[in-house]
Amino acid sequence: MSSSANSSDLDDQESLAENHLQVFKIQGRDKRGRKIFLVIGKFFSARIMSVDAVKRYLEEKILHALEDSPFSLLYVHTDVERGENFPGISALRSIYDAVPATLKNNLECVYFLHPGLQSRLFLATFGRLIFSGGLYGKLRYVSRLDYLWEHVRRREVELPDFVYDHDEGLEYRPMLDSGLESDYPRVYGAPSVDSPVAMYSMRCIS
Repeated sequence: MSSSANSSDLDDQESLAENHLQVFKIQGRDKRGRKIFLVIGKFFSARIMSVDAVKRYLEEKILHALEDSPFSLLYVHTDVERGENFPGISALRSIYDAVPATLKNNLECVYFLHPGLQSRLFLATFGRLIFSGGLYGKLRYVSRLDYLWEHVRRREVELPDFVYDHDEGLEYRPMLDSGLESDYPRVYGAPSVDSPVAMYSMRCIS
């Protein structure tokens, strides 16, 4: 296949990401004044999006706007399905490795909205292997929108309707309300009042 054909394929992939899926955005700030890099996981179609297209799109459209100051990443995991939206471990590592070191240093916090049991177990098991540079220690699980708005400027971030619908459904499952959490102290042996059984059986299933 010619280089021009490869370039055309990448252009098509980028158009898919930018105009149809709207996976990646820079939108609003958190309450510490940091820009927010918003990622809507449900809109990422792992079956048709190529890793090269994602890396090129991020490099050309997103990353340059985050070079000069600290920022936060808000990853919305609501309604994500592994078979449809998860690109695989090697793809995640490839995308992360393509991010310049200066931007990795500028990233100060990762808000992980609506985590599920599988996602938390996956990150607890593989997070440190996939993400270097201390990223795993910056990860904060956020079970409800109310907890997110304690850290993010609500009027500056636009989320899809299905995120609010899912959050309303959690009103009937109050045992899931665990606020803002990190697995980092537990993984690295810091004291914790929560047992692993309680943490995963009562707080993570969403």
